[in-house]
Amino acid sequence: MDLISLWWIAALVLIAAEIVLPGFFLLWIGLAAAGVGILLLLVPGLGLLGQAVAFAALAFASCFGYWRLARDSLRATPAPTLNRRAEQLVGQHYVLATAIENGRGKAHVGDSLWSVEGPDLPAGARVAVVGVDGTLLRVQAVDAAD
Repeated sequence: MDLISLWWIAALVLIAAEIVLPGFFLLWIGLAAAGVGILLLLVPGLGLLGQAVAFAALAFASCFGYWRLARDSLRATPAPTLNRRAEQLVGQHYVLATAIENGRGKAHVGDSLWSVEGPDLPAGARVAVVGVDGTLLRVQAVDAAD
């Protein structure tokens, strides 16, 4: 069996392993092996050291390229607060269920009560969420005109 066939078999095994195993790492290594197979078709006399260097370079380049693409696409998510419910409440207005005394109280958020922190206000006052700290909502008073 010649070296071209070995590189193609390695590429197929690595890409097939990618289907079975989680992640996207083996796919790029398999593509690098396929690239060396193509390189051997173009340069049949390439020695074993040249093939190893080409494989390492192609594997590094393909993994780095994927990392750059994945990093950029993960950074630009359409819903950055999807699993952070408290952060979704920033900017919303709610009614205090209990007065804020000594900086702490509770507000109705949907069908539940959330702990709030802000200036002392009576029960029933409208507040706006201006920040979060874990499950504690930081609020400020909302004018009746808003």
